Amino acid sequence: MMKILKNSRLYSYILVSLIALLAGFALASKDDSITPFIQAQEIDQIVVEEKTEAIPLNFNNPYIFADIAARVDAAVVLVTSEIEVQGSSYQYLPFNDPFFEFFFGEYFQLPDRRPQTQEGYGSGFIVSEDGYVVTNEHVVHDAVKIMITVSDHDEPLPAEVIWSDYDSDLAILKINADRKFQTVKLGDSDSIRPGEPVLAIGNPFGYEHTVTQGVISALGRPISIRGDNNERPRIYSNLIQTDAAINPGNSGGPLLNIKGEVIGINTAVSLQGQGIGFAIPINEVKSIVKDLQETGEIIRPWLGIQYKEMDKRYIEEYKEYYGLKELNGVTIIKVITDSPAEKAGLRANDIITKIDDVVIEELDDVANYISKKNIGDKIKIEVVRDGYSLIIFAEIGKRPNQL
Repeated sequence: MMKILKNSRLYSYILVSLIALLAGFALASKDDSITPFIQAQEIDQIVVEEKTEAIPLNFNNPYIFADIAARVDAAVVLVTSEIEVQGSSYQYLPFNDPFFEFFFGEYFQLPDRRPQTQEGYGSGFIVSEDGYVVTNEHVVHDAVKIMITVSDHDEPLPAEVIWSDYDSDLAILKINADRKFQTVKLGDSDSIRPGEPVLAIGNPFGYEHTVTQGVISALGRPISIRGDNNERPRIYSNLIQTDAAINPGNSGGPLLNIKGEVIGINTAVSLQGQGIGFAIPINEVKSIVKDLQETGEIIRPWLGIQYKEMDKRYIEEYKEYYGLKELNGVTIIKVITDSPAEKAGLRANDIITKIDDVVIEELDDVANYISKKNIGDKIKIEVVRDGYSLIIFAEIGKRPNQL
């Protein structure tokens, strides 16, 4: 009996405890107050959300790259250029008969020297509603006809070169059409870092609007690309390296960051390695685009010389031959006809050592200094010519639109 009573009291205690606990939950559900534990949880969630919003990457969106590509699709164009070249193919007799070619073609080849038209493909992107397009100079080099294919227009549209520069491998085209175009937003290539995700859009091998994705592999890469038809090589000193696939036909297309902003102009591929592409930083063309948008013309300071770095062997031989103790600078390899440099008296093989008392040590020093001057400014150039130091005064001119 006593055992039963104890058990009944135990059950009563358990029952009362359960009722009190349930009542506490009920009161808590009606009370607007928040316990410290719950409040701490909510604060942590708010902080996480704020941090997520501050980061442009949204890892919860698996379609972010597709969204970027769709947003800029109509602003990325196919550039088709026609170039007249001296014929170098062979005619087979008689009348290019395939059976005759198969058996006797290599013995009966006559050079076909008639001018021929070659068609090339490249990419570009529209930077203004009235149809200005940024691309590479080598995409339209020596072109006699340029056509632009826009995704939201049925037929290719004619275009012309407004500005081009062989050395920087940049060109600005103008689409000749009475309509408004979709544009891309230009980013800041000075703020990018290796490891950032990027998107390359273009027309490799003529396949329109191909999208590839990768990361920025490195910055400030110098490379040299051999010129065509015995032209001097193009020397790039500040390229963006990426592993996003860039193939022939991609040249001139945009390299985009995660915000959908253009940070580079896809330019070259490495034939020696897999997955190595290069792009010109967008900041190198932004001031040109700004001039076009604001004034309708491009005004660039210009001296009119082509130059190269001196190799160490040449420096030592030159110093020894002329008895010089020190020698620095860059060597002029060509003075452009009717340029400010020619008018001032600069010559090929002159070694520029200083400009306005600024010592010239690297290849970019000359271009960087000239780019900061205004049209009409006078500059003092110190050169070494045949072992003698000379001071030459020149006036900065306006660079021709096509050079």
